[in-house]
Amino acid sequence: MTTMIDKVAWIQIQDGRVLSARSKGKDTYYLPGGKREPGETDEQTLIREIREELTVAIDPETLAFVGTFEAQAHGKAENVTVQMSCYTGAYSGELRPSAEIEEFAWLTYADRSRVSPVCQRIFDHLHERQWI
Repeated sequence: MTTMIDKVAWIQIQDGRVLSARSKGKDTYYLPGGKREPGETDEQTLIREIREELTVAIDPETLAFVGTFEAQAHGKAENVTVQMSCYTGAYSGELRPSAEIEEFAWLTYADRSRVSPVCQRIFDHLHERQWI
C-alpha cells in the first residue's frame, strides 16, 4: 500500500535561479511550502506556510498554478510518495528563514542534485520551459 504526502509549494524564480529552502538538520533543499491543515485550500496552505517559513506575504491575486508533481518522498520508506502542487506568486516583505528553516538559497538547474526527488522533477519541468 502506497502512502501519499500531499504538499503545496511556491516557485519563486529570479535570474534563472529557484528559491529553495533547507530545513534544520537536513542536507537536502526543497521548494518552500508544506502540508495543508484540515480544510485548507492550496492558496491558504501556501500563504500560511510561506509566512511561517520565510516571513513574507504572498499576494493571493498573483498566484498561478504551475503543475502537480509526484515522486518518491525523500528520506521515507519506498512506499511513501509526495505529491506537490506548485504555484508562482508575487510576495512582499524580506525573505528570512524562520520556523524549521535553516537557510534558503537560490539554486540553478546545475544544483538539481541538491534538491529532493520531487523537486528534481520540478526543476526538469522549469528547465524544459526555459524558466531556469
